[in-house]
Amino acid sequence: MEMTGAMDLYTVPGCRVGVRAPTGADVAASAEAIRRSEHISRWNPADPNDLPDLIRRQGDTFRTFLVVDIAERGLAGRINVSNIVRARFCNATLGYDAYTPYAGTGRMTEALALVIDRVFAADGLALHRLEINVQPGNDGSIALARRMGFRHEGFTPRMLFLNDAWRDHERFALTAEEWPGAEKTILPS
Repeated sequence: MEMTGAMDLYTVPGCRVGVRAPTGADVAASAEAIRRSEHISRWNPADPNDLPDLIRRQGDTFRTFLVVDIAERGLAGRINVSNIVRARFCNATLGYDAYTPYAGTGRMTEALALVIDRVFAADGLALHRLEINVQPGNDGSIALARRMGFRHEGFTPRMLFLNDAWRDHERFALTAEEWPGAEKTILPS
């Protein structure tokens, strides 16, 4: 389904995707993309009807980015930057879902690079650290975290309640100093 929302995409030359904030006009396309992406439900009980709530939550502690295929204008995925904490921590948690038929095509790698650029940029969220928490066995998401330069920091048993059970997670992190092209560390005020 073609995206009907505002197309103020953040992208760079050579990228097949852009990222942008969601709007109310994206609700139908988002629901359809989640419904056709059955692979997601094994790891993340994604609700096809959650976009209006995510739009309402946009603010200082939570951001959602839609991943849009530039050529087809289709919804390729979603990236959430949540648990944004400022002051001395300057940290957030990154979560992502790649939608069918774009999953496994490298578009999420491009999209994550765009979002990470914005998260670490002084004129973006100006954070210092990002973390990703992935269930063991979710090999695609673990490979993506490693491909993006996230280092493995450890294992957290029974971290999140998903699909009716407490699920273990592997923890990965990346700091601004480790991200190519990131500006010097932004110190908390």
